[in-house]
Amino acid sequence: VQLVESGGGLVQAGASLRLSCTTSRNIFSRNGVAWYRQSPGKQREWVASISSAGRSRYAESVNGRFTISRDNAKNAVVLQMNSLKPEDTALYYCNDPPGSVSNVFSRGQGTQVTVSQ
Repeated sequence: VQLVESGGGLVQAGASLRLSCTTSRNIFSRNGVAWYRQSPGKQREWVASISSAGRSRYAESVNGRFTISRDNAKNAVVLQMNSLKPEDTALYYCNDPPGSVSNVFSRGQGTQVTVSQ
């Protein structure tokens, strides 16, 4: 199932952004999904996950600032990012959660988030 990410942009430190991960199918209520990010020269970093049951988990680096949620009516998983820091700058994309054996999703192009000082 193809995923499409959107919502990135260039913001100043302290600002907020809302990323969306969408698909044409009503599938997020049956399959968990995760947000990841990657910066040039760095390894992929898991950011947050939401399970099919709606349980969320966060990386320590974003806990308390980011919120992952699901909008079943829009076939979307949203990542609300508050209090952004320059170190949050990365290409963000969604995909199967870490450790998933089902590999339900195909990631999209991602959406770039750039946070300036």
